Amino acid sequence: MTLFGTAGIRGPVSDVTPELALSVGRAVGREADEVVVGFDGRETSETLADAVAAGLTSGGADVVRGGQLPTSALAYTSRGRHGTMVTASHNPPADNGLKLFADGSEYGGGAEGRIESRVADDAGPVEWNRWGESERESPLTAYRAAVASFARDHGTDPTAVTVAVDCGNGMGSLVTPQVLRELGADVRALNANIDGHFPGRGSKPTPETLTDLRAFVAQREIIGIGHDGDADRIVVVDNDGEIVHEDTVLTILAEHYVERSDAADPVVVTTPNASGRIDERVRAVGGRVERTGLGTLHEELARIREDDSDATVVFAAEPWKHLHPEFGGWIDAIVSAAIFVRLVAADGLDRLRAPVTERPYRKVSITCPDEQKTAVMARLEDELPDAFPEATVDTAHGVRLDIPDDGWTLVRPSGTEPYIRLYAESDDVDSLVDIVSERIEAAVEEQ
Repeated sequence: MTLFGTAGIRGPVSDVTPELALSVGRAVGREADEVVVGFDGRETSETLADAVAAGLTSGGADVVRGGQLPTSALAYTSRGRHGTMVTASHNPPADNGLKLFADGSEYGGGAEGRIESRVADDAGPVEWNRWGESERESPLTAYRAAVASFARDHGTDPTAVTVAVDCGNGMGSLVTPQVLRELGADVRALNANIDGHFPGRGSKPTPETLTDLRAFVAQREIIGIGHDGDADRIVVVDNDGEIVHEDTVLTILAEHYVERSDAADPVVVTTPNASGRIDERVRAVGGRVERTGLGTLHEELARIREDDSDATVVFAAEPWKHLHPEFGGWIDAIVSAAIFVRLVAADGLDRLRAPVTERPYRKVSITCPDEQKTAVMARLEDELPDAFPEATVDTAHGVRLDIPDDGWTLVRPSGTEPYIRLYAESDDVDSLVDIVSERIEAAVEEQ
């Protein structure tokens, strides 16, 4: 049984059933005293939330029903207790999922394994007189106020900034326009009604799904922000209607946090597939970058806090998803939106982007049967560095080669599909991709 992926439990509702939600709730209830339950706007989410709540109370925990919330608001509300969010994030309408939190942070691998074992060996409800109680809470007002208060320490009041926010019929509708207006921005909200069918556009914010937002922004020469279904992703659109590369947005925020920090060793945590432009700008303002696997930002943050007393993680992010340690230990795109708009108000988007070196970037998937991945990666660990003798090699999360003054490449096995993933960024990215692709294909063919 494998329930958890890199972002909790997620899949079609034929798999993520009320029965599963009940069982997961009961497993969490065995270890939690009080659990906040929230859900997104999908057609199936409220029913699954009811099933989770039934499992929690029958497992012995008290339940606080938070209602419809962005995932970040649920995480905020889970501080000092546990939380369960019913959401499939950016997946299609027929999917759903569960994310588990403890004291504002997502469950790590060990905690997820513990829940998975309990689900497999479901012992049933606790004794009737030990069932938990249920109450309701409305956390949105407090969460919105907390985000606005935190953002005011960054940048400038955006009274001269007009921003279009495409909520994608998702949970951003409840928070981002309201927070930005509270901060003083002139906000134009698109697809800001909650609808689990996502009629305005696909839930995943991409250049293709954000066509209407991009046209709206370009016509008015303003900036744009796009969210996914549970509002844990942020995409930025410039005043020409072009998507600002996700690693550039990450870089701008990372540089800002390092520059304002008075820590002796300010650290930015990101993932192996993230651009070298982040390292360049973080180094330029006196910080350093650590990399961790996809979906493990919170675990790496906890590790550094425990193992390195001199280091202070000032920002942690993977493309599109940002964690702001000063605010909390969860992914929070609403905080990202608020701070980014205030930075634009202070300096303008063009000036923020100017120091960032944006080399051409490509991602390629090369077919490789699952049973061959281990042998292929072992061979590539040995042979790929030979093609780039001047590169710095990191094999913690695949094979990443950082090539001095000429970008980087990462090769790693897909965790969900029969592919080897190749990422590359370079002034001559096509040549770099050709060289690395040939090595991968040769390794696959010889298995």
